[in-house]
Amino acid sequence: MPTVGLNRDILFDVLGRTYTDEEFNDLCFEFGLELDEVTSEKEMITKEQGSDKAVGASDSVIYKIDVPANRYDLLCVEGLTRGLLVFQENRATQVLKGLLNFSSSSNLLHADVGLRMKMPKVRAVQSPSGSINKLIIKPAVAEVRPFAVAAILRNMIFTQERYQSFIDLQDKLHQNICRERSLVAIGTHDLDTLQGPFIYDAKPPNEIKFQALNQTKEYTAAELMELYSNDQHLKHYLHIIRDKPVYPVIYDQKGVVLSMPPIINGNHSKITLKTKNVFIECTATDVNKANIVLDTIVCMFSQYCAEPYVAETVEVINFDGTSVLYPTLAYRKEVVPVNVINRHIGINENAESVASLLTKMCLTSEVIRAGKVLSVEIPPSRHDVIHACDVIEDVAIAYGYNNIRRTIPNTNCIAEQFAINKLTDLLRIDLAATGFTEALTFALCSKEDIGDRLRKPAGDKRAVHIANPQTREFQVARTTLLPGILKTIASNRKMPLPLKLFEISDIIYKDNQKDVGAKNERQLCAVYYSKNSGFEVIHGLLDRIMQLLEIQHGDGITGYGLKPADDQTYFPGRCAEIHVKGSPIGKIGILHPEVITKFELKLPCSAIELNIEPFL
Repeated sequence: MPTVGLNRDILFDVLGRTYTDEEFNDLCFEFGLELDEVTSEKEMITKEQGSDKAVGASDSVIYKIDVPANRYDLLCVEGLTRGLLVFQENRATQVLKGLLNFSSSSNLLHADVGLRMKMPKVRAVQSPSGSINKLIIKPAVAEVRPFAVAAILRNMIFTQERYQSFIDLQDKLHQNICRERSLVAIGTHDLDTLQGPFIYDAKPPNEIKFQALNQTKEYTAAELMELYSNDQHLKHYLHIIRDKPVYPVIYDQKGVVLSMPPIINGNHSKITLKTKNVFIECTATDVNKANIVLDTIVCMFSQYCAEPYVAETVEVINFDGTSVLYPTLAYRKEVVPVNVINRHIGINENAESVASLLTKMCLTSEVIRAGKVLSVEIPPSRHDVIHACDVIEDVAIAYGYNNIRRTIPNTNCIAEQFAINKLTDLLRIDLAATGFTEALTFALCSKEDIGDRLRKPAGDKRAVHIANPQTREFQVARTTLLPGILKTIASNRKMPLPLKLFEISDIIYKDNQKDVGAKNERQLCAVYYSKNSGFEVIHGLLDRIMQLLEIQHGDGITGYGLKPADDQTYFPGRCAEIHVKGSPIGKIGILHPEVITKFELKLPCSAIELNIEPFL
């Protein structure tokens, strides 16, 4: 979940009242959010807006709020406070003071007071002059980032707080829906420093030369890639285009470069506190995601325009000759029967009450068809609402989960715990009693974790791969519990020795016999880490497990036994296969030194991993 840090004083000013930390935490919970942390940071006090000369510093209280990953409209103070104001339905007079402090425009003040009754309508209009700004997409961009959308916000009034919120929202979107700029990259520019129409093209790196944001001289695109290879912020995005034969670039009629997406904007058109007209462009590999991002920025910050909640359209001409006006800012209707809402949530509210609950959640609703159905208007700021179940969820949030009466399900059966889960719970208790500490690790891991780090260069061919992994840490579903426990030990090396950890969880591997092509298997893994290998401790743990499962020691056919095994993960001659009633169920042994060092450990380790499903 994204975490949004908001200045408490600004937040309370806009909300029109002061809350205690407990009161605001309760309000967030009722709205479906979580106040994760209350912290503070030093804030510089300047002589005037935009001045670099600081006259002092003060401690600002920051509320860090966890926001659902699909609620892009809540990633900034504008959207969050708008949602809370509508949700609370307070009297308009309660927010007058806060709005006056945060908004210098009287038009904006009256518009925001109107939020007490309903959400504002955000509109896209053509330029009053009659001439539409154009963004022309050239065919060459098809090799790198084929899509682009754009919009204009006219006569905006920036303050330092609004400017910072404007930048922060772009950063949050880049990390969230934009997938670290791989799907969408946002560029915002001072329109008054540019002259349309704008050209979106792709050129060889050495043919692109401009002064990048906050740089003092011009560089070619190839030079910028080298320059930013050590930049802590930008180096993470270079791989998106570095190996491409051409780099995307946007420039105006005079050849002034606006940006080289998804890396950096040009310094010529940078936004300042004096900027009045903002040109927003989003380049993308997914046009739907680009449209969502553009709608979100426009919905959040058009409230600071001289005419609030109005954006100016830009005509985007695609390389196939078709053209589209952006932003679309599409409103749509979702029709949901009232009895379906009541049945899914477990409440019994009439249509008017349910419509009121949805309106509190910024989904304006009206009752139709003799009070049996709701027509719900989905605004362009709520792209998280895809179908009826999302509407039902918002009704549940507005009603209050704690207000839903607990009832016995209207079914003819009694629930019973799965046998595998019952066995797992019993084993966890007894393993903890032996002095081992339980760990809970990620079900996903990197290819390296189940490959090179376990001395298996070819990896595990049974592994289920993620189609579009977002980080190197989560590329495949784990086929063994061992890497997760070793990484946990590595993170706790400073704890007193010995470290004894265990985990009982599922592994996943391919299985063509299953309808989903994969199978879960419940495994038990334990590791002993100390100055000596402690193999006798792990062997003793195996004996205790078998004692609990009432399996007698034997030759591996009549009971359980050990047979020598060769596994690259373990030290040669120090690995055995565990057999129960003639079938192998796991391995036990001392880990190979290379495995230990690759997981950033320095002391010997003994481990056991076995399948517990045969004992059901």
